[in-house]
Amino acid sequence: MVRRAIRTDRLIAVLGVVVIVLGALAIWFVTRGSGGGFTEEPTSRRVLRQAREQLGRTAEVQLIEPGRGRVVCGYIADDRGGRAVGFISRPNRMLLSEDPLNGEFRAMIASDCPGFPEPPAMRAVP
Repeated sequence: MVRRAIRTDRLIAVLGVVVIVLGALAIWFVTRGSGGGFTEEPTSRRVLRQAREQLGRTAEVQLIEPGRGRVVCGYIADDRGGRAVGFISRPNRMLLSEDPLNGEFRAMIASDCPGFPEPPAMRAVP
């Protein structure tokens, strides 16, 4: 009977050490700087990527204004000096002012980017 209690005590101690070591390793992986955790794409890069997905590889970002939270608003064009199109960018979605959901676009502008400026004037391409 005594012999069995010693084995159980040893097992509990060994499992406790294993849990502590695994916890320390998990904390180390999460907190180390090089690729250990999730890093969010910079806003300007995200907007350019989304613009190129929507308008093609020649798309250009003309203006970015911060909104509420991770939302940004602004203007993009399909090529250098092209007609400005308003956008609202969230991490996983970009909505354009010329999309069929224009009512949704206006509602999102009013709630997420209340100080959204008018489109920039067309400029001549040199």
